[in-house]
Amino acid sequence: MASSSSRKAWHCLLTLFLLSSGAYGQLSPSFYARSCPTLQLIVRATMIKAVLVERRMGASLLRLHFHDCFVQGCDGSILLDDVGSFVGEKTAPGNNNSVRGYEVIDQIKRNVELLCPGIVSCADIAALAARDGTVLLGGPTWAVPLGRRDSTTASMAEATTDLPPPSFDLTMLIQAFEKKQLCPRDLTALSGAHTIGFSQCANFRDHIYNGTNVDPAFAALRKRTCPAQPPNGDMNLAPFDVQTQLVFDNAYYSNLVAKRGLLNSDQVLFNGGSQDALVRQYVANPALFASDFVTAMIKMGNIKPLTGTAGQIRRNCRVVNS
Repeated sequence: MASSSSRKAWHCLLTLFLLSSGAYGQLSPSFYARSCPTLQLIVRATMIKAVLVERRMGASLLRLHFHDCFVQGCDGSILLDDVGSFVGEKTAPGNNNSVRGYEVIDQIKRNVELLCPGIVSCADIAALAARDGTVLLGGPTWAVPLGRRDSTTASMAEATTDLPPPSFDLTMLIQAFEKKQLCPRDLTALSGAHTIGFSQCANFRDHIYNGTNVDPAFAALRKRTCPAQPPNGDMNLAPFDVQTQLVFDNAYYSNLVAKRGLLNSDQVLFNGGSQDALVRQYVANPALFASDFVTAMIKMGNIKPLTGTAGQIRRNCRVVNS
């Protein structure tokens, strides 16, 4: 009988095969080739402007796409504002005062609507913005499968339960990702997005004060701006990667080997467990990391998309069409 790790590896390969063979999802990179041929130029131009204003925005929009896909699938539900009795996902614990970049999505949508009114979904705009944010910070590119439609609902409950918090251990993370049809290799590759961006003190406080697998010098550095007693300094920011904090590279994995992962959920990827060997491979082979990251991003973008006549194409990403 195959071992558990072997079965998981085969599951990962099978999912990749289904995706590449067109049997996984109904999306296509050429979906808007006729209906909005300038779409990707519009998104890229708007993203260039946003990243020039604030380089961190590239990381923020990558994270926004992840938080959208992990709740109800990649359907733009995270973009919906709370209106009247409608409660969306923006104030869920993993999103509130944390996910950012909504204004950039709004601007991209406005620019797209000028040339292609009522055609392009907010969910697809979020997927393209995540890819372009990655590229503009030095990361790999990929052909984004398109054709998603926008949800008319959101789920505060699912956002609360399905977005993995920084306190998770490796087993919990693997289970959370497998719930979304993402295998452990996808987990470790997607976590590499933490080579860019920042996190709040409230997310890493317990790790730097109580963690048993953290470099003491690194913990001391982070404690300078993260007081031990909450809520003091809760929203103070620290970079995931001190050396190249806004450059998309493989330094995240070198930090893990050095016990300098910022979050507990980062460091558990290199803590004597099943992902240690893969982390070392990504340290030694940045091209392998880039390739696996692209594969995992495409798989993540295929989580339960709304297609065909499901959902709608929102005119304003923040509200359902009236």
